[in-house]
Amino acid sequence: METKDDIAIDTLLMDMPEHEDAVAAASRPRRDLTQMMRKIPVTLTLEVGSARISLQDLMAIGANSVVELDTLAGEPLVLKVNGTPIGRAEVVVSGDNYGLKILHVEGLDIDSLAS
Repeated sequence: METKDDIAIDTLLMDMPEHEDAVAAASRPRRDLTQMMRKIPVTLTLEVGSARISLQDLMAIGANSVVELDTLAGEPLVLKVNGTPIGRAEVVVSGDNYGLKILHVEGLDIDSLAS
């Protein structure tokens, strides 16, 4: 059995903008999050390697300088999306451009993000 206080609270809740927003949101069509996420542009990069050098050595770098990297020649390179490692790839020639030959990709499942 509802009391006057219960009815008064219900009336107040119905008049609150948050309640109207919730009702409006419920009546809007649900967007497919995974489909929207698939359209977000990302930057795909291939990291050749890195070198840790002193500032003094950095200041001495000029044309024709060679800096040895920490990656062995012929070793698969790190594939990154927006700076996050996602797998391994190697460089290939694709027409007049360089390309990537994907060797391994680690768990890129956008559909699992929406669950």
